[in-house]
Amino acid sequence: MEKQIISTKSAPAPIGPYSQAVQSGSFLFISGQIAIDPANDQLVTGDIFTETHQVMKNLKHILSAASMDFSHVLKSTIFVTDMDNFSMVNEVYGKYFEGNFPARETVQVAALPKKVNVEISMIACR
Repeated sequence: MEKQIISTKSAPAPIGPYSQAVQSGSFLFISGQIAIDPANDQLVTGDIFTETHQVMKNLKHILSAASMDFSHVLKSTIFVTDMDNFSMVNEVYGKYFEGNFPARETVQVAALPKKVNVEISMIACR
């Protein structure tokens, strides 16, 4: 198995012992992203819309670093701390795709790193 670490300064640096993404063959596995602005390493807070947009921007930059975009995404996993935010997260998430949506699950969790409200990971394929 050949594996290549994908990293970009346009997305937040990992906050633990993991990579932003790992590519193996034509598959790209993107670690969960939270709403950290890579320009200043600060959390983007305020409302769930703003937070989710930042997460999606981070994912977009990682996809781009692997010469991919959202059309290559096969599967997403969304973690939220409050399922009452589901429709708002879903609204923002949907704006980043142009049909042919990937498979997905959304799971409510007790807590996320840095006490954020949403985290999203993805699997993409070229």
